[in-house]
Amino acid sequence: MSTVLETEEHQALRAAVATLGRRYGRDYMTSVVRDGSHPRELWAEAAKLGYLGANLPEEYGGGGSGMAELSIVLEELGAAGSPLLMMVVSPAICGTVIARFGTDTQKRQWLPGLADGSLTMAFGITEPDAGSNSHRITTTARKDGEDWLLTGRKVFVSGVDIADATLVVGRTEDARSGRLKPCLFIVPRDAPGFGRSQIDMELQAPEKQFELVLDDVRLPADALVGDEDAGLLQLFAGLNPERIMTAAFGIGMGRYALARAVEYAKIRQVWKEPIGSHQAIAHPLAQAHIELELARLMMQKAARLYDEGDDIGAGEAANMAKYAAGEACVKAVDQAVHTLGGNGLTREYGLASLITAARVARIAPVSREMILNYVSHQSLGLPKSY
Repeated sequence: MSTVLETEEHQALRAAVATLGRRYGRDYMTSVVRDGSHPRELWAEAAKLGYLGANLPEEYGGGGSGMAELSIVLEELGAAGSPLLMMVVSPAICGTVIARFGTDTQKRQWLPGLADGSLTMAFGITEPDAGSNSHRITTTARKDGEDWLLTGRKVFVSGVDIADATLVVGRTEDARSGRLKPCLFIVPRDAPGFGRSQIDMELQAPEKQFELVLDDVRLPADALVGDEDAGLLQLFAGLNPERIMTAAFGIGMGRYALARAVEYAKIRQVWKEPIGSHQAIAHPLAQAHIELELARLMMQKAARLYDEGDDIGAGEAANMAKYAAGEACVKAVDQAVHTLGGNGLTREYGLASLITAARVARIAPVSREMILNYVSHQSLGLPKSY
């Protein structure tokens, strides 16, 4: 794919990560899933090469770059068939929030480990009854002396089983208004009252999904990230990188599926010529390529705006990028499977499992319908229906 808008450093990073990804590839990830394991080897090597912490501050062992670089890493690993979903969560969301808003102690405690891959952090925001409406979050934090007591439930939290801690979005009562306001807390995995149960998913992925139950989890005062009154700002500072990285995840997956389909269409012969010579096969693949390229352009725009400190501009672009990437990914996977026909549904070709996985980019971390709501309200100024 074209990299004309990228710097030489970005192009070099893209090539280097692609080389790493090809050494692992889809077969590696499939075997990890089959064994019920985690991609520890790839995670460790990516960390050693400095890829996992590309966006984190240099003074804490990171690469000192930004979301532009981190999104390249995830996209290229995905294009090789071996994406690391926890990159979306650990360095992108949690690492960003702590780097921007954490105390010096929190930064020293977490950022070096998040950068070198030795520590992993999960992110808990979604609740059973709140869905995409973060304003309906009912997980509450109340003061008990100097401590906090955290109570509530979370669902679809990725990788809790391998995470050293979970960054949990709760709400505290505003002393002046009585309203609940969002706050972020670091909850260690072994905290008393912090329970987890795995959700049985059709999705085949090494990263498992969990429901969390927080039953009066006692946390010290310094478990609160940043300012109690700036929780909403901190929350959205983490959600923009989440959307950018989800776009990278979708674009990488779409590229992988498209490449397999193109490879097949070049050699598969039913009549005289390879099936790729027929427009009914070639044109949909070309369209999928175009839509992936367009999604990547918006992702690059979002990453640049975010790295330049334009949170509002990045919010709009990140939502658009996530939407475009989700649609492009699903279409690319669907067309790839269709191009291979019956072979597209076999284990041998490794595309069938992507039919389910591709939907993740449409659904999570926010549905495409909620993004359309955001764009209609925030970008177009249309009235809300809710």
